[in-house]
Amino acid sequence: MSEIQMPRLSDTMEEGVISTWVKNVGDKVASGDVLVEIETDKAVMEYEAYEDGYLVKQSVSEGDTVPIGAVIGVIADSPDAVPEDSGDGGEEKHAAPPKEEQAEKAEDLKEAAEGTEAEAGKPAEPAGAPAPSGDDEAPRPRTSPLARRLAREYGLDITKIRGSGPKGRIVRADIEAAREGGAAQETPHTVEAKEEAKPAAEKAVTAPSFDDGRDSEELKVSNVRKVIARRLTESKQTVPHFYLRRTIDAEALKAFRAQINEQLSSTGVKVSFNDLIVKACATTLKLHPAVNTSWVDDKLLQHGRVNVGVAVAVDAGLVVPVLHDTDKATLSEISTRTRELAGKARDGKLKPQEMSGGTFSVSNLGMFGVDSFSAVINPPEAAILAVGAMRQEPVVVDGEVAVRNRISLELSVDHRAVDGAVGAAFLKDLAEILEEPMRIIL
Repeated sequence: MSEIQMPRLSDTMEEGVISTWVKNVGDKVASGDVLVEIETDKAVMEYEAYEDGYLVKQSVSEGDTVPIGAVIGVIADSPDAVPEDSGDGGEEKHAAPPKEEQAEKAEDLKEAAEGTEAEAGKPAEPAGAPAPSGDDEAPRPRTSPLARRLAREYGLDITKIRGSGPKGRIVRADIEAAREGGAAQETPHTVEAKEEAKPAAEKAVTAPSFDDGRDSEELKVSNVRKVIARRLTESKQTVPHFYLRRTIDAEALKAFRAQINEQLSSTGVKVSFNDLIVKACATTLKLHPAVNTSWVDDKLLQHGRVNVGVAVAVDAGLVVPVLHDTDKATLSEISTRTRELAGKARDGKLKPQEMSGGTFSVSNLGMFGVDSFSAVINPPEAAILAVGAMRQEPVVVDGEVAVRNRISLELSVDHRAVDGAVGAAFLKDLAEILEEPMRIIL
């Protein structure tokens, strides 16, 4: 009998959502069969069985959010096998709690027992007696280690959260409730004091007593969207961005693409401008290895491989599949692989290895008519290139005004890993390669 644990399906995954159970209790399972579809922080992925047997238990239901390592099901040699913890009361529908939660429960029980003994020796307080007052500093709130860690991760002030555990102790449930409800978990005195301190106009905005005319409806937020929000917030808060902008002449690039696609017409492969830019970035990264780096835990990592990520918009948000060894791939290979990965991204079928290992990213919004924009770095990469739409603009060429096709590029750079002059040199060479596109394949 083997337990199925929530796997880590991406490098940033901390928990997963059971999207769909493909196998039901009692079904025969062969190694390689898809057991369950799991929604991670990046996509919905298939989780396969590693052994033959029968699925005898689903520990969690579809839609449940489960931390990495928690038990989600059990496989046994016989369909009649009964998991040890299932008892006679039917199938258990919750994942086994992680060790941290088990330790927290044990600590809660211990404190409850200690509190009971202590309270037994105290004289009874009259009902409704006011809390003792004094000028002594307020004691630090009683918390569990898990609660303190979660509070730090969520950016919550634990001193303003009301505990529901023994003797007012703050436990995980309180932290989760505070994350969802914000100030609603603060003590009544704190809330009252804050409300009194707010200007009347602010009170009206935060808690309107009238119809605000927006007819708002709360939408269900996917796990992918939640993680996108968290990671982008972390990126802007922790990564010191600086931005470099340059507009290139795209006349030669346009002609080069037409020539390449004419040569590939019999193969069914069609190279896009983005494919050319991705390949040009890989070529330029080989010339400027200082940009092909990452700043991680006060250490600078130099990457020996060039793996360019391509941002793809999907219904759930934005995912960045990675083209490994982009510098070694041909244009037709980049075109084919990009379309394959984009399709899998939209279907939620990307594998973990297809979304990890990126050393640089390209985000192109030109197809939406966006002239230029500033992209947020995808940690731990050191840079990302934002590509705008191709536009016809009047420019001076050899002393005369001419209409030329031009593209705006903007490089967002992590200043911890890359200095301004290094980033500028990279963007300069990238622009020159794109303006002399034969260098892309040489």
